Amino acid sequence: MLAATQLERVFCFKDKEQDIRLADPSPSFSPEAVLNFYAQTYPVLTTAKIEGPEIKDDAVQYRFVSTIGTKG
Repeated sequence: MLAATQLERVFCFKDKEQDIRLADPSPSFSPEAVLNFYAQTYPVLTTAKIEGPEIKDDAVQYRFVSTIGTKG
């Protein structure tokens, strides 16, 4: 018998060359709502775009990609 399971959603972004993995604040949030939710904590996300979803490690992974160039 096949059982359908909902995959966990994972949200990731890179800040100062460090990968940061964010928990899903609410399954009812759209990816855009999650981005807005975390932008209050991580200002770099205010200009990010969403890439994905991609199935990776039995999770649905979304990546927030900053559209601002890096300094240096």
